[in-house]
Amino acid sequence: MAAMTSSARPLLNRRLAEFGTTIFAEMSALAARTGAINLGQGFPDTDGPEEVREAAVRALRDGRGNQYPPGPGVPELRTAIADHQRRRYGLALDPDREVLVTAGATEAIAAALLALVEPGDEVIALEPYYDSYAACIAMAGGTRVPVTLRPRTEGGERRFVLDLDELRAAVTPRTRLILLNTPHNPTGTVLTRAELTAVAELACERDLLVVTDEVYEHLVFDGEHVPLATLEGMRERTLTIGSAGKTFSFTGWKVGWATGAPELVAAVRSAKQFLTYVASGPFQYAVAEALRLPDAFTDGMRDDLRAKRDLLSEGLAAAGFAVYRPAGTYFVTTDIRPLGAELSHGGDGFAFCRALPERCGVVAIPNAVFYDHRDAGAPFVRFAFCKRESVLEEAVSRLKALAG
Repeated sequence: MAAMTSSARPLLNRRLAEFGTTIFAEMSALAARTGAINLGQGFPDTDGPEEVREAAVRALRDGRGNQYPPGPGVPELRTAIADHQRRRYGLALDPDREVLVTAGATEAIAAALLALVEPGDEVIALEPYYDSYAACIAMAGGTRVPVTLRPRTEGGERRFVLDLDELRAAVTPRTRLILLNTPHNPTGTVLTRAELTAVAELACERDLLVVTDEVYEHLVFDGEHVPLATLEGMRERTLTIGSAGKTFSFTGWKVGWATGAPELVAAVRSAKQFLTYVASGPFQYAVAEALRLPDAFTDGMRDDLRAKRDLLSEGLAAAGFAVYRPAGTYFVTTDIRPLGAELSHGGDGFAFCRALPERCGVVAIPNAVFYDHRDAGAPFVRFAFCKRESVLEEAVSRLKALAG
């Protein structure tokens, strides 16, 4: 052991050296130590529909999925995913060749990037981005090229906006794919049909692949969710990633999927088989049943979250934050600078979030961790509202201390 640790070469692969411990681990530990309300990490504090949970119990008792399920996913779930895409969006998929079940959307993203990206390839990602994107691009040997969503106020409403000229300018001869996320975590932006049409035209013009993370597809509060694969020219060049965790509030089950043209899915399956191989056997059967529930179930969960979004957004505004009310997802982004230089630590989101648990008994996440351009994200802080109403009310009450 002494010989190993004395080596000049670090133990950690240099591609991962920049990432360290995630901010979620740090802030969750801070919440536990201080007893603060944790609005940092995006997981619900209640389970989803009882019908779905009981479906998992039945599968366990019936011995379905207790041993290795098929590598691409159990047939019942692959068929249910294909049926869902056809019913919701008019996308016709072959469940045997165009659907792959994964260990959550995180594995789908990892497998997609490992399969489709080679060293030297450039991957465009919308900044701020979910933290695993950067790590997966690095593990694949690719170069990430961030295109920043810019804060803007339009008609009295604050939102983060994609600059399509900036996106076009980011494409080079080395660009392999665009990694898209809509509804977007952490900003809550839902890209419009016009914006997505422009992305599709660019991808077709420059012969680019697009991996699109649509895990919040059923949690759109304002506007509509438009799957990129439905747009002209995109069916054969888009890999769409979905997940049951966010839709049905069972994030611990880790059931995700990737859909697309047979060649794309086959490539991703080649990488996925050497990651988890298979996972979540009994839960796959339960998710198959969940996807067949009437739309009223997902509509009801969306409406419940919309009310929670409004509760927290209004409370944050009353506390003095500038609030970017999200059009979708679990999260609301705020600008801390209106709180004043002292309370906002000069607009330093890291310092603000590290002090907030002691000051108010609430935990949030600094958005700068989701940026390559840290200065662009410095004053923004993200709060999760996928919690019980009573928890959000208590958090809002505590945050009033910031307003004096």
